[in-house]
Amino acid sequence: MIMQSYEKLLAVVGNAREDIEKAVGGNRAAGTRARKHMQEVRSAAQEVRNAILAGRAEPPKA
Repeated sequence: MIMQSYEKLLAVVGNAREDIEKAVGGNRAAGTRARKHMQEVRSAAQEVRNAILAGRAEPPKA
Protein backbone atom coordinates (compact mmCIF):
# COMPACT_ATOMS: atom_id res chain seq x y z
CA MET A 1 0.00 0.00 0.00
CA ILE A 2 2.77 2.43 0.88
CA MET A 3 4.70 1.79 -2.33
CA GLN A 4 1.54 2.11 -4.43
CA SER A 5 0.86 5.51 -2.89
CA TYR A 6 4.48 6.53 -3.42
CA GLU A 7 4.41 5.43 -7.08
CA LYS A 8 1.26 7.51 -7.57
CA LEU A 9 3.04 10.52 -6.05
CA LEU A 10 5.98 10.08 -8.43
CA ALA A 11 3.62 9.83 -11.41
CA VAL A 12 1.82 13.05 -10.44
CA VAL A 13 5.13 14.89 -10.04
CA GLY A 14 6.30 13.59 -13.42
CA ASN A 15 3.10 14.71 -15.11
CA ALA A 16 3.56 18.23 -13.76
CA ARG A 17 7.00 18.77 -15.26
CA GLU A 18 5.96 19.93 -18.74
CA ASP A 19 3.45 22.49 -17.45
CA ILE A 20 5.90 23.78 -14.86
CA GLU A 21 8.56 24.29 -17.53
CA LYS A 22 6.03 26.17 -19.68
CA ALA A 23 4.95 28.26 -16.69
CA VAL A 24 8.56 29.27 -16.06
CA GLY A 25 8.64 30.46 -19.67
CA GLY A 26 5.72 32.77 -18.98
CA ASN A 27 2.75 30.71 -20.17
CA ARG A 28 -0.08 31.73 -17.83
CA ALA A 29 -2.38 28.84 -18.76
CA ALA A 30 0.43 26.40 -18.00
CA GLY A 31 0.86 28.14 -14.65
CA THR A 32 -2.76 27.40 -13.82
CA ARG A 33 -2.30 23.76 -14.79
CA ALA A 34 0.93 23.59 -12.78
CA ARG A 35 -0.86 24.87 -9.68
CA LYS A 36 -3.50 22.19 -10.20
CA HIS A 37 -0.76 19.57 -10.46
CA MET A 38 0.77 20.85 -7.24
CA GLN A 39 -2.57 20.41 -5.49
CA GLU A 40 -2.61 16.81 -6.76
CA VAL A 41 0.96 16.37 -5.44
CA ARG A 42 -0.20 17.60 -2.06
CA SER A 43 -3.06 15.09 -2.01
CA ALA A 44 -0.83 12.24 -3.16
CA ALA A 45 1.77 13.11 -0.51
CA GLN A 46 -0.95 13.04 2.13
CA GLU A 47 -1.94 9.57 0.92
CA VAL A 48 1.67 8.42 1.37
CA ARG A 49 1.72 9.86 4.89
CA ASN A 50 -1.55 8.13 5.76
CA ALA A 51 -0.32 4.81 4.34
CA ILE A 52 2.84 5.04 6.42
CA LEU A 53 0.85 5.79 9.56
CA ALA A 54 -1.52 2.91 8.81
CA GLY A 55 1.49 0.65 8.31
CA ARG A 56 2.64 1.38 11.85
CA ALA A 57 -0.53 -0.15 13.23
CA GLU A 58 -0.07 -3.40 11.31
CA PRO A 59 2.37 -6.05 12.52
CA PRO A 60 5.54 -6.35 10.41
CA LYS A 61 5.45 -8.90 7.60
CA ALA A 62 7.90 -11.75 7.92
